[in-house]
Amino acid sequence: MGMSPVTAAQVRAPEPTIAPITSLASRVLTGDIVLPKFQRAFVWTPQQVLFLLDSVRRNYPIGSLLMWRTTAKLASGHEIAGLDTVPQHEGAPVHYVLDGQQRLASLVGALHGSGPVWEIAYDLEREEFLHLTEEAPTGPHIMPVRHLTSVGAMMSWILQDNPNEELQRRAQALSEQFSHYQVPIVTLLDVSEEDSARIFERINSTGTSMDIVDLIRAGTWSKDFDLKDEIEQLLQVLDAKKYGRVDAKTMLRTISAAAGFGFSTKSIHELRGLNRQQLHAAVEEAGKAAARAVDFLSTQIGTPQAEALPYYNQFAVLVETFRQLPKPSAAQYDAVARWFWLTASGEYFKGWRESQMGPDLAAVTEFAAGRSTEIETGAALPRSVLWQRAQFSRQNAPSKLLVLLMSYEKPLDLNTGRHIDVADALSWQNSKQFHHFFPRAYLKSQGVSAAKANVCGNLIMLSAITNNWISDRRPSAYLKDLAHWHGEDKLRARLRTCFIEEDAYQAALRDDYDGFLRARSETLHRRLMELIGSAAGSSDGGVLSVPTPRAEPDPAEATDSEPLDRDSVD
Repeated sequence: MGMSPVTAAQVRAPEPTIAPITSLASRVLTGDIVLPKFQRAFVWTPQQVLFLLDSVRRNYPIGSLLMWRTTAKLASGHEIAGLDTVPQHEGAPVHYVLDGQQRLASLVGALHGSGPVWEIAYDLEREEFLHLTEEAPTGPHIMPVRHLTSVGAMMSWILQDNPNEELQRRAQALSEQFSHYQVPIVTLLDVSEEDSARIFERINSTGTSMDIVDLIRAGTWSKDFDLKDEIEQLLQVLDAKKYGRVDAKTMLRTISAAAGFGFSTKSIHELRGLNRQQLHAAVEEAGKAAARAVDFLSTQIGTPQAEALPYYNQFAVLVETFRQLPKPSAAQYDAVARWFWLTASGEYFKGWRESQMGPDLAAVTEFAAGRSTEIETGAALPRSVLWQRAQFSRQNAPSKLLVLLMSYEKPLDLNTGRHIDVADALSWQNSKQFHHFFPRAYLKSQGVSAAKANVCGNLIMLSAITNNWISDRRPSAYLKDLAHWHGEDKLRARLRTCFIEEDAYQAALRDDYDGFLRARSETLHRRLMELIGSAAGSSDGGVLSVPTPRAEPDPAEATDSEPLDRDSVD
């Protein structure tokens, strides 16, 4: 929409006034004061509301309000604090709140609101505001705040409900304070819709904490375009494929790249220079590419949920890759997969800086144009010690990478021989499927620290019933039982699907935890390097295809599992 700077020639001087807070609350309900849709939703905590009311009681300043008077009909909400407000009449001037929404919404809610959050009272004995809950005190000294705006209710309460003269005096003084308390208002006149959004952005960039999505929403808003709604449409593309959701900022990066700018904050700010049609086009392109990226991640990588992604920033680059290259060849699909495994194996995307974003975008462009057989990246090769040092947690990237590797191998339960439900594991819905091969309780009894026991290299997938059966037993004991019941060859085959090769198996039979970690870490590292292949930067430029998962041992003798667990991940 190409907004121009606000100048004195374009905008009349702001009009300063003062108004009682009770009057302002009434004007909100009658539709004269409106909250535009590019404002943030109500985010104040209950305690912040009480602090605001107490500031009014003590006659402390609560700051001024900034409004914009216009006849333009903008997208806005008609509900506040559980109350329906009067819709704007066509052509009638209204006052849109540009700064002060949280304070104004709190006052409307406290004085008129409907719903549990607005059940607020004043304790006349303790002289403090409180939320009415089941634990809150009761009695004639607890006066509902909404009485303060009704003379009839106030007088009835003073004269009938509370015979204590001192408390009556305090109630009347509080009512008068709220009736007479006034706040400064600055009203903008003759300001365009685009400039109102820019003013809002400038105010809030140094005031109320806002993230870049809020800022760009304000900077690109018009009555025909709301970035929040557009991002929601993009996220619904992921919903339609049952993929879950990435964060809004990641989606904003995809829109910026689709518009021809880039991934960085600086690039994202350039979106404010586009008109509505250009913005819509960028969102539409990002949506189509996001659908292709989800298909790739689901089928080629095996991530059925966004939550399984080691880094959301990877998703932004993948979307741009499939925007520029909507129909990759088989060799290009393999190259994208190698890029994924390489960038997932370190912390390259954890602190993705602007100095990395430009080269990454250029690498995607070179690859999509066919001038490169790999997506070049500055990501470093992984080291095998990763698995011996990184803690296992559903929140960190190494853990997600481990789960992706294990699920890619189609692991079998060591006791039942059944396939582990990797879809559940990848969406982190069932932590009972993750088990410490050397149980934590056993390692603790051997003097091993909790941190060392919980490293990624010690985690495998098991059914809940096997997990429960193993409990805190030492590996040498439960492995010998499994070998006796099912045979050594069958047990070894099942262990291999869990990345436990012969060296690690023998160390476990000796209850040698350090030896087990070293051997299993090498196996995990070797498999990861196979998946990374020539994306690691081989000098001969050859292309190494992504290996297929191992053949699956016969699970014919499998039994059903029960949802029990004694060593699941917290």
